Amino acid sequence: MVDQSAAASATHTAPTLEQVAKRAGVSRSTASRAINGGLRVSPAAMRSVAAAVDDLGYTPNRAARSLVTRRTDSVALVVPEPDDRVLSDPFFAGVLNGVSAALAESDLQLVLILARPHETDRTARYLRSGHVDGAIVVSHHRDDSIDRVLEVSRLPSVYIGRPLTFRRPAALIDTDNIGGGRLATQHLIDRGRRRIGTIAGPADMSAGLDRLDGWREALTAAGLAADAVVRGDFTIDGGAAAAREILTRHPDLDALFIASDLMAAGALTVLAEFGRDVPGDIAVVGYDNSGIASTTSPNLTTIAQPIVAMARAAAEELVHQLHGRTPRSSPLIFPPELITRGSA
Repeated sequence: MVDQSAAASATHTAPTLEQVAKRAGVSRSTASRAINGGLRVSPAAMRSVAAAVDDLGYTPNRAARSLVTRRTDSVALVVPEPDDRVLSDPFFAGVLNGVSAALAESDLQLVLILARPHETDRTARYLRSGHVDGAIVVSHHRDDSIDRVLEVSRLPSVYIGRPLTFRRPAALIDTDNIGGGRLATQHLIDRGRRRIGTIAGPADMSAGLDRLDGWREALTAAGLAADAVVRGDFTIDGGAAAAREILTRHPDLDALFIASDLMAAGALTVLAEFGRDVPGDIAVVGYDNSGIASTTSPNLTTIAQPIVAMARAAAEELVHQLHGRTPRSSPLIFPPELITRGSA
């Protein structure tokens, strides 16, 4: 026996734009304009079309809609980093959390683009080809081409972290990394440390440069030597390798400012290998206040940057640009905060 209601459901076709227009008592073009933003549509017609859409359960064809509006209702989060870095670094989880929270209040879909160093051309083609309406860029490096692609394409965009090579005004959300480096180093000075080294971030990223500048400023102001510098790559393994190098070159250090919590976690294992007690022999301050800071032994004193709030602000700025607002002309800078724990 055939279920008549099931058969009817199987043969039911989705409502069309023509049916919406007929139900609303307007032309097809008016119904289309009402559904796609309401340009040149009276309030009464907008209400009639909205009611017809609800009554019929009409769902616009996104592909056809994009041809009319030239909008995809998608935005990209572009991360110029390898997959393993993105998956292992809690910084990027915070970015995704903040961006997703902001976009949850809109109809925009988030597209994650891992712009691997050897695939920047493919990323550039994707961004130029109209697949997304805008982009948020985080973890920008000097030599990746993302900034140049966005400059040429004029795609609405926001940077989390200061780009080093961008040549036109860009909407920027950042933390005061120089101030953070200075705050961390001054804390060590105030604790009585006088031989303070640093494991700095990469030289091709503004965060790596600025946190180093803050460390140097604090030491110079205190009349202390600022010669113990080794660079890392913001990873645990990179921090461990840098710690071995700096301890070998400067065995007299009594403190370390390390430019990320992940690098600090790697450095703590090496300090234990070298028999250096933390904080007795050597005090350590990290940067980020990520989840790992409360799991190390001892727990990390660190500089907090509110990455979730920064990412949310970046997404909100991009949404405003997509609604026609001019990109913000001045950076939105979040202040750093010292979080004191056992390592210093």
